[in-house]
Amino acid sequence: MNIFRKLLCTSTALSILMASAVTQGQTSADLVQGSLDSGDRPSADAVDDARRMPLEVLAFAGIEEGMTILEMEAGGGYYTEIMSRAVGANGNIIMQNPPAFDGFNGEAVQARLADNRLSNVTFTRVNFDELEAPNGSVDMVTWILGPHELWFEPGGQNLGDPEDTFSEIARVLKPGGVFLAIDHDAQADAGTAVGGTLHRIYEGVVSDLAEGAGLSLVRSSNLHSNENDSLDIGVFDPAIQGKTDKFALLYKK
Repeated sequence: MNIFRKLLCTSTALSILMASAVTQGQTSADLVQGSLDSGDRPSADAVDDARRMPLEVLAFAGIEEGMTILEMEAGGGYYTEIMSRAVGANGNIIMQNPPAFDGFNGEAVQARLADNRLSNVTFTRVNFDELEAPNGSVDMVTWILGPHELWFEPGGQNLGDPEDTFSEIARVLKPGGVFLAIDHDAQADAGTAVGGTLHRIYEGVVSDLAEGAGLSLVRSSNLHSNENDSLDIGVFDPAIQGKTDKFALLYKK
């Protein structure tokens, strides 16, 4: 874990849960746990819970009932499912994937949203620097394991300009809204090209972009840290896949 995160991280998962927002007597952790326990949650999703730690992640972010959340790079919808239930009928999830990712998760998204089973979810196919939400309309933006994609070009397709992307995040957030960024960490001197090769990015790069867009760091967490990760091998390498050192940062507009 680097010095930046050591200075700013919350010390334990317990402190995250204790600090989580309270909505009508329910903490963020209560809302997420209720979502995880839902009887019609796809059973295949639960297999990933121990690794992804959605309870701790979303409690750290402070998810609340009734929120509008823009989920950048939602993938096949693992977190979409959880957040949709957590925000409830009065909340909304905007599920975003770039068009270039259709081949990776297009079918999974269709299955996830079939028959309007998550009625408070809207799916958008746009690049990261073209977010489909009005100015100041979103309570929370999440980007989980994704900022490095700004330097990834599948099939030669650019997914968004980094500075424009973070300007878009700031644009759609309400005053006081928050941005959750989680990604596979890289070495401080790695450069941004590793985003497209190792699928990692140094957390300082994300911090510079967020702060450059006018967002302020609220807190960080070591809940996904792994000091045994050398930070210089690809995240799909069997030696480290599923066990990478990840930063978790929460910013506020």
